[in-house]
Amino acid sequence: MENKIHQIAEKKNFICDMDGVIYHGNRLIPKVKEFVTWLEESGKNYLFLTNSSERSPRELAQKLSRLGLNVGEEHFYTSALATASFLKGQCPNGSVYVIGEPGLVNALYDAGFSMNDVNPDYVVFGETRSLNYEKIEKAVKMVFKGAKLIGTNPDLTGPTEDGIVPACKSLISSIELTTGREAYFVGKPNPLMMRHALKKLNCSRVDAVMIGDRMDTDILAGLESELDTVLVLTGVTKKEDLVKFPYQPKFVLNDIGEIIGL
Repeated sequence: MENKIHQIAEKKNFICDMDGVIYHGNRLIPKVKEFVTWLEESGKNYLFLTNSSERSPRELAQKLSRLGLNVGEEHFYTSALATASFLKGQCPNGSVYVIGEPGLVNALYDAGFSMNDVNPDYVVFGETRSLNYEKIEKAVKMVFKGAKLIGTNPDLTGPTEDGIVPACKSLISSIELTTGREAYFVGKPNPLMMRHALKKLNCSRVDAVMIGDRMDTDILAGLESELDTVLVLTGVTKKEDLVKFPYQPKFVLNDIGEIIGL
């Protein structure tokens, strides 16, 4: 184990998932504060890379501040930002119908998109607690009329302080099943998201490590981008689940604190 910790700790760049690694909902996971202090004091470059599209980097920084962590907003990158960047390259100054929270809407506005609930270029779907039948019905009509269906991430579930809840792919499935169109998901494990992260850190893959709690998104994203991967057992994937996957992380730790010997 000491050997493993040494290999991870020597890395210069750390890419960390948030939900299930840093916090559960509004509860900070034990040993995270010490880990972030170590990152800062050791001069590491780090990025919190989340598939959640609900909050902007500023809101995520404010959330961590409320939980007792002072982290600048430059250390956050979300699937909302990745989605907006991808669509800007595909259809500059296009229009979108959005089902999602302000973090996604604002990212799309900032990328030059206009909101359109009649004939948009894209229907963009992210996590939201305000989903209702009317929004699903409207999205279905627009996809049938030619709008392309985009999901911010392919997470089926997400961890909270109260347990596992449905996430983006579960919620968007009613639109996919009704229209017969499969959504394109921008977030992890899409290597596009990882390339954005490496570019933001200005580093190569050999100098970085991916830390996450999910085999199907975090670890797969790291593997497909040829990064070293660390699975922590504080979120969705449990140790007994590892046998279900045809790929494995390089390291498995109980929590993020083990990286610095806590």
